[in-house]
Amino acid sequence: MRSVLRHLRRGAVALAATALLGTGVAAPAHAATLGRYNVSTVYDSGVSSGGFMADQLHVAYSGTIKGTGIFAGGPYHCAQGSLTTAELACMYNIQSRNLPSLEQTARTRSAQGTIDNVANLSGHRVYVFHGTADTTVTVGSSNDLVQFYRDFGANVTYDNTTPAAHSWVSPLGPNACGTSYTPYINNCGNDPERTMLTQLFGSVAAPAANPSGSVVSFDQNAYAPGGSASAISMGATGYAYVPPTCAAGASCRLMVALHGCLQGAGSIGTTFVTKAHLNEYGDTNNMIVLYPQATANFGSNPQGCWDWWGYLNAGNYDTHGGAQIEAIMNMVHALGG
Repeated sequence: MRSVLRHLRRGAVALAATALLGTGVAAPAHAATLGRYNVSTVYDSGVSSGGFMADQLHVAYSGTIKGTGIFAGGPYHCAQGSLTTAELACMYNIQSRNLPSLEQTARTRSAQGTIDNVANLSGHRVYVFHGTADTTVTVGSSNDLVQFYRDFGANVTYDNTTPAAHSWVSPLGPNACGTSYTPYINNCGNDPERTMLTQLFGSVAAPAANPSGSVVSFDQNAYAPGGSASAISMGATGYAYVPPTCAAGASCRLMVALHGCLQGAGSIGTTFVTKAHLNEYGDTNNMIVLYPQATANFGSNPQGCWDWWGYLNAGNYDTHGGAQIEAIMNMVHALGG
């Protein structure tokens, strides 16, 4: 992801779907559509472009999504529909983010009904992670993200002391802590997922050593507005992890987990799905994990990023009606959220 966001305008080599077979993980069971479960509460999380998307999904649908965990992200509407602003203001601190203006945008949209009522954010639990070696999304963006949520009354935990480069940090990560290269999952000798889930849930049981649930693949076209996932830079296939207890009808939480650029299935197969260290907690904490998939569009999105700067529609990408937001929410509702 380090090269990802810095070179959004550069072309990329096409990545074959057969990358799924190169992860050393058994192919997931396939279903045309998602099953419906007894979902009690919905949360989301994400890293980099997925972190920005998790924030805008949470703010847009705060009546449904009750908390968020964001790795290497920035405040709501940071990019303001502009790739240049995304790069200069949200990533590199070259241009001001003007946090009061971003907060006013959220209030105005809330009053207009194009996002849920921002009053919902008061009391929501939020976790923000920023690695001290991250030079792709600089710390100022994460600082403003924290302040944005606190200004709306959210309960925020800010994890900003780990010497991690730009990445999702996980005990299962194959990469060294201070590096930033594929698959952008770093092992820093800690467990941010435990910290994040404890903040969101209040307490968590220890993770399972070997998850015993099922990773299910499904057709994302069924949830994309207009019926075409590729038209909105999303892959044909998405994934969900379903613990045995949830499959048997127990009341379960739902976590939407959003990968970063060059972290989707077209780039690294199911590595994020299996190495994010969320399935292990899903087993022991009655938590279904939904892994929607963005994909490369070699015109506007060559690196498979989520739409956090408006490459699909600068006017509504981070509000109700935003194509990727609506696709993900369709998945959430289908699962029972």
